[in-house]
Amino acid sequence: MKDEDRFTRAFILHPSAFILSETEGVELSSNASIKILIAEDEKNLGLVLQKELSRLGHQVTLTHDGEAALGAARESEFDVALLDIMMPVRGGIDALRELRQMEQPPEVLMMTGHATVETALQAMKLGAYDYLTKPCHIRELEAILHKAYEKRQLRRENLILQSRLTYKEKAPDIIVRSHKMFDIMSLVRKVATSNAIVLVTGESGTGKELVANAIHCFSTRHAGPFIDISCAAIQETLLESELFGYEAGAFTGARKRKLGLLELAHGGTLFLDEIGEMSLTLQSKLLRVLETQTFFRVGGVKKVEVDVRIIAATNRDLNQYVEEGKFRSDLLFRVNNFTVKLPSLRERPEDIPPLAEHFLAGVSGGNRFRMSDEAMEVMINYSWPGNVRELKNVIERAVILAAHEDIRPEDLPIELRTHTPTNHAGTNGDNGQAGSLDELKKKQILSVLEQTGWHQGKASEILGISPSTLYRQLKSYGLTRAKRLPGEML
Repeated sequence: MKDEDRFTRAFILHPSAFILSETEGVELSSNASIKILIAEDEKNLGLVLQKELSRLGHQVTLTHDGEAALGAARESEFDVALLDIMMPVRGGIDALRELRQMEQPPEVLMMTGHATVETALQAMKLGAYDYLTKPCHIRELEAILHKAYEKRQLRRENLILQSRLTYKEKAPDIIVRSHKMFDIMSLVRKVATSNAIVLVTGESGTGKELVANAIHCFSTRHAGPFIDISCAAIQETLLESELFGYEAGAFTGARKRKLGLLELAHGGTLFLDEIGEMSLTLQSKLLRVLETQTFFRVGGVKKVEVDVRIIAATNRDLNQYVEEGKFRSDLLFRVNNFTVKLPSLRERPEDIPPLAEHFLAGVSGGNRFRMSDEAMEVMINYSWPGNVRELKNVIERAVILAAHEDIRPEDLPIELRTHTPTNHAGTNGDNGQAGSLDELKKKQILSVLEQTGWHQGKASEILGISPSTLYRQLKSYGLTRAKRLPGEML
């Protein structure tokens, strides 16, 4: 099933809830472009190898002795090294021995025109992947290069997966019922299929991370990792090492190399929450990553290449930050290719009941709690300055305090019960006053019926009630297909 089809099906069959999940796995391409280091003292042969392998799509660096090969390996990372055994200055066996001491060494193929059992055994004991005699057919060589490359990729993936164990890669649920959020999720569907950088904006607690995760899950990168970091929660020096990683000896206490989040997110998505809190120095380094997909670890001299999609989020006005000199204008131009602006919860009161029921089912465990109409009315009329995050906390508190199966107004915090009803101006074209619970139910029922062409069986399934219950509600509200609520826009 195509990614877009998976999204569309969830969107149509479950318009009241998006249950998003991702698939994990590593895919190795037989047509991969391999970074190859060649050390061959016969210059004509070296040039032929470089030309033919480059023609096949590989990135080839040619040197003519072991010392020069080691110098190139210290400056850049290679997937496979092809070393001649007999070379001036430094031979292939010595170069092999030192290459294998590196943190992430290339797989090594030894090559010679003077093959002996002793040299072959010595090379294999030192960690060479294979042993070739000259001359060899270019297709045979390329097949062995691909096998060596796949072995190194599996070793690298294993290292990355071990480092990712502390990161949660499961997509959370997104509950959607309001027209505003439907429109946003439609935009998310379109943006997800591209590889564009996305900026998610909105007040704190509106679900920016959930939307970023949704973009990842319905992108072509869904099998890769989703790594997130809050730029506001970590001080600048630590944030740099978290993002870019560091080399052994880069600073006091750095005993060995650590991979940064950019490397851990290779093939997937890196979510930078509260990007507006990043220092100008780090903003400059991030801009280079966005433009070149390369960076240097802290204390490192090797350029690291990554394939990462960046999604950023902020609750700040970045244009104002640019005017105040707190945010780079060139970085803002890069990160806001697409902007997804999330409305506050008070702007979409239709989502409060399904969100409350979702959180109630999640935190009540096996206990059979339900939300009373009176408690729901209180929550609908509250302004929710903390948005969805605050709503979840209120539900968790109510479950702990409730003495009955019904969550009642007295189980809710006092600030909710004493709050002046919120003016939901402009919501769904109504008269600007907060509607009662009955009015909200009518709007929800009408909205779902309109979506299903007034098919009551489908509508009852979406609403999570039985057809007979829907029939009774239509009758009690006096609703028929010809009728509309005053001012109702569907």
